[in-house]
Amino acid sequence: MSLSLSMAAFALAASISPGPVNIVALGSGARHGLRASLRHVAGATLGFCLLLVLVGLGLHQLLVRWPLLGLLLHWGGVAFLLYMAWKLASDNGRLGSAHTAQAPSAWHGAAMQWLNPKAWLAAVAGVGAYTGGEQHLLWLFTWIYGPICFISVACWAWAGSVIRQYLGNPRHMRLLNRGLAVLLVGSAGYLVL
Repeated sequence: MSLSLSMAAFALAASISPGPVNIVALGSGARHGLRASLRHVAGATLGFCLLLVLVGLGLHQLLVRWPLLGLLLHWGGVAFLLYMAWKLASDNGRLGSAHTAQAPSAWHGAAMQWLNPKAWLAAVAGVGAYTGGEQHLLWLFTWIYGPICFISVACWAWAGSVIRQYLGNPRHMRLLNRGLAVLLVGSAGYLVL
């Protein structure tokens, strides 16, 4: 297997597997549709690519040197996941109502990646496995990872938009949102333990 193909396989496995960013993309797709959710998808992709590059350029070493910064990111991530869970759980379930919350923004998507332990693990593992400290390999990896990440997160938003047709009843939408909120709380709980 070529290095590029191996990088692509890693990017796909890390990007399409369930995680907080994808859970929010699914909920956003169901709540707001695919088009409105693409801002979150783009932000999550750009946020992860920036994280990947900065980890490759030594950000991880900064966190090792200053553990308090890592601790702040860890607890910030837990708080952000709980905030997103609360937003999902408190949603009224009505599609297109005047009280409908806005779809997650690009900034939301990017911030989720920076506060997402899964993203940090993927960035550190990917940089360690594929770049060997070589900047040209870091750029190649990022160039391959970006489109795969975008498509993967977009698949979750698309899946949400597909099930949207079955969620016309606010009760069904509330059940989905609360189920997704439980998954986010579970992700945050895993980080606390």
